[in-house]
Amino acid sequence: MTRKQYTVITLLSGAAFVLAFMVSSAVWFRLDLTKNKAHTISKASRNLYLEIPDPVRITYYISDRLDQAHPAPGEIEDLLREYAAYSRGMIRFSRRDPVKANLAGEVEELGILPQQIQVVEKNEATVATVYTGILIEYLDRREVLPVVFSLDTLEYDLTSRIRSLVRDRERELGVLAPEASKDWDTEYGLLSRELAMSGYKVRVLVPGDEIPETLPCVFVLGGAAYLDDWALYRIDHYISCGGRALFALDGVTVDTLNGTLEAKAVSDLGLLAMLAGYGAVLRPALVQDQSALSMSYQIQNPNGSVQINIVRYPQWIAVSEQNGNPSHPVTARFAGIDLFWASPLELSPPEGTGAEPLLLSSPNAWLQTRDFITRPDMIQAFSKEAAETGGQKILGASLSGVFPSAFAGRSKPVREGSGEELPDPPVSPSPSRIIVVGDSDFAGAIMGVSRGEGRNLDFLLRAADWLGNDDDIIGIRNRQSGAGRLDRIPEGAARNAAMNFSRTLNVFVIPVLVVITGLFLAWKRRQKSKNRTL
Repeated sequence: MTRKQYTVITLLSGAAFVLAFMVSSAVWFRLDLTKNKAHTISKASRNLYLEIPDPVRITYYISDRLDQAHPAPGEIEDLLREYAAYSRGMIRFSRRDPVKANLAGEVEELGILPQQIQVVEKNEATVATVYTGILIEYLDRREVLPVVFSLDTLEYDLTSRIRSLVRDRERELGVLAPEASKDWDTEYGLLSRELAMSGYKVRVLVPGDEIPETLPCVFVLGGAAYLDDWALYRIDHYISCGGRALFALDGVTVDTLNGTLEAKAVSDLGLLAMLAGYGAVLRPALVQDQSALSMSYQIQNPNGSVQINIVRYPQWIAVSEQNGNPSHPVTARFAGIDLFWASPLELSPPEGTGAEPLLLSSPNAWLQTRDFITRPDMIQAFSKEAAETGGQKILGASLSGVFPSAFAGRSKPVREGSGEELPDPPVSPSPSRIIVVGDSDFAGAIMGVSRGEGRNLDFLLRAADWLGNDDDIIGIRNRQSGAGRLDRIPEGAARNAAMNFSRTLNVFVIPVLVVITGLFLAWKRRQKSKNRTL
C-alpha cells in the first residue's frame, strides 16, 4: 500500500467516524438481553406515533444533584429519549432542572412534588431538596407523574397516559362495594390508591343506581347477600349492553370484624345465581391448599402470659406463577396472587359464550364443604374432607361472549314507594367480558397482611385493562421483570428435589469439575514442556 493510499484511507475512515457520530443522535439502538425485553419499550409504545395527530411534549423535571447522586434518573432519561426516537417526531422530549431554571414554584403547582434526600459531598452529609417528575402535554391537555424514581411501571404509566390525552378520554372504572362494613376508602384503600396512581378515575356506584353504559368496566366487590333484584337488574342490563365486569365474590363468608372467624355459607339474594347463568358456578365451600400463607395468632396461657404462634394456614392460598393461565393476557407471566378463604368455581358456559380458568390451586388442594372450621388453633381439623375432595381447584376464571339475561322471561323488578322504572333490556345484547374470582377479601386491606399487595394489585390492574379492551397495555405490564416469590415451588416433594439438586450441583459437581479442569490443564502444560525438551 502506497503512502497516498494510506493517507486517503485514513481520511475516509475519520470522515466516516465523524458522520456516524453526527447521525447517532437520530438513530436509536439498544441491545436488551433481559427476559421479556424489560428494558426496551414495547411495540405498543413504539407505535404510538400512529395514534398521535399533533406532537406530544414530555418534560422531565429532574434536579442535577439527584442525577449526580443516583443512577435512576439516567435510566429514566434513556427511556424517555427512546420514546422520542421511535415517534418520528410526534413525541418531543426535554429535560429541565427546576431549581436552575427558577421554576420550582410553577413545577409544584403542576403537582410535581419536592423530595428530600441525603447527599454526601466532601465527607459531609447534607439534606437536599430535589425534584423528579414528568409532565406530559398534548394540545391544551396535560398529565403529571408527580414522583418518578424507577422504571418499574414507567412505560405503562407513560403509554396509558399519552393514549388517554390523545383520545381525550379518561380511563374510568366503576366500583360497586355493597357491604356496609367494607367502605371503599378504608377497606379498599390500597386498591383505590393504586388505581389513581395508574391513571384511573374511579366512580363509586350506589347499589340500585343506574350504571352508565359509557363506563368501560365495573368491579363488583362482594354483595351476594346484599344486592336485591333491582340492583341485580342494573348489573345484568349493563352487561347485556356490552359492559364488562369483575366479580370478586364469596361462597362462604368469614366474620373477621370481631375476631371469631365464624364461617357460614353466603345467603345469596340472586347474584350467585345470575353468575351461574353466565357460566360460573361458585360453590359454598372453602378451598384449602398446601401452597399456603402463614398466619400468626395469640394464645393466652394459664399463667397469664401471651404466646404467639405462627402456622401455615391452608385457607390463605398463595397462588403461584405456574398456576395462572399463561395464554390469557391477565395472567401471562404474572407474579401470583394471594387469596383468603376462597371458594371453588365450576365453569359451565352457555351456548355462544366461552370460559377459561385464570387462577388454579396447586394439585394438593382440598375442600371444606360442611362444618366450616377456620380458627388457626384448630388446624388439625382442616383435613377432614381431604381424601374425598382432593385435587386442583379453579379459583378464578374469565368468560366472554353474549351472556343470557338473568331476567329473560321475567317482569322487571319494581321498588316499593318509588315511581322510577328500570330500562327495557336491549333488543340485541352485545358481547361482554367477565372475570370471576371466588374471594372478595383479596382486593381488600387484608392483602397487606401477607405483604402480597403488589401481586394482588397487579392482577386487579391487569383485569381492569383487559376488561377495558387495552390488551396491548396489559402486554407492557407482562414484560416487566420481577423478583418472584421465594417459595415459588410450593409442593414438598418438588421443593425437596430442587433443593437436593442445587445442593449436589454446588457442593459436589461444580468443585469436581473445577478439580478435573485444573488437572487437565496441568497435564497439558506438562506435555508441552516435554515436547520442548525433546
